[in-house]
Amino acid sequence: MDRQDWTPSDIFQLSGQVWEACALYADVKLDLFTALAQVGQAGPGGLTPHGLASRIGGEPRATDMLVTALVAMKFLERDGNIVKLTAASRKYLAADSPEYLGYIIKHMSHILPSWVNLTKAVATGQMVAAQGTLATDDEEEREAFLMGMFNTARLQADRVAEALDLSGRTRLLDLGGGPGTYAVHFCRRYPDLTAVVFDQPATEKFARATFRQFDLERRIEFQGGDFLRSDLPGGFDAAWLSQVLHGEAPPEAARLVKRGAETLAPGGLLAIQEFIIDDDRSGPAPSALFSLNMLVQTSGGQAYTQAEIAAMMSEAGLQDIKRLNAPLPPGCGIMVGYKG
Repeated sequence: MDRQDWTPSDIFQLSGQVWEACALYADVKLDLFTALAQVGQAGPGGLTPHGLASRIGGEPRATDMLVTALVAMKFLERDGNIVKLTAASRKYLAADSPEYLGYIIKHMSHILPSWVNLTKAVATGQMVAAQGTLATDDEEEREAFLMGMFNTARLQADRVAEALDLSGRTRLLDLGGGPGTYAVHFCRRYPDLTAVVFDQPATEKFARATFRQFDLERRIEFQGGDFLRSDLPGGFDAAWLSQVLHGEAPPEAARLVKRGAETLAPGGLLAIQEFIIDDDRSGPAPSALFSLNMLVQTSGGQAYTQAEIAAMMSEAGLQDIKRLNAPLPPGCGIMVGYKG
């Protein structure tokens, strides 16, 4: 679609894409794909829509309608009255797959009500989410957020570990590291590297599960606390802040960069990965839309420009600041600087 020349048809199509997203949200939350995958393990057959309804606790007519939409969206295949998974839905949407993306999809469904209230957020300048993601008492929502971060980070962590040269560095701080996805991939690439993942205490069990999954419990530690208020460990020769600045208002974001720099020994490297807004604020669209997500979800969070991040790093005493040339998703970028 050429977004330089919108047509009425383009605009109408865009306005209805939320329907497709909501259909996908429902499928994942109902574990529809997992139910079909379990049938596939027992033999080559699929299920009728009514048979699928009984497995997921759905009403038969409504499930049949949902199945029809999934077939139309190419998530399912239909042979007469039998429906089966496609190769892609089996790989990415069945919960027993190692490449399962369901957690991030569930997280997106949880934040949808806030986006529905975007008008109010723009009118007031205030977040419209009931509470922060990690503050929720709903364990399923917390798991969806944290493991959703694992889903998305894992898609690019190998490329990031290749682009960020940590040769000769032995001690890394993953500040606000969530389930520790990047710490794991850095340690896998650099055998002499050890790491500390610092994040909210509610994150610990998810991080330790990630360490165990990759057999890295002896090389990666977890420390719980508030990265803006708690005492941070020090003496690191590398620090990694991935997708944490955008959750903070400008003063707190600058303070977080400074705190990260203070954990470094002389010569240490600080790397920041973020959705970065162009300096002329013309895009890119993924970063601009993510900034709106911070408007509805946080008190003061936003995406920052490259110049704004570089200024924070300079104010924190870092030198030789630059943006890496890395093969990342649109809008994402990595800024690096060094402690003198």
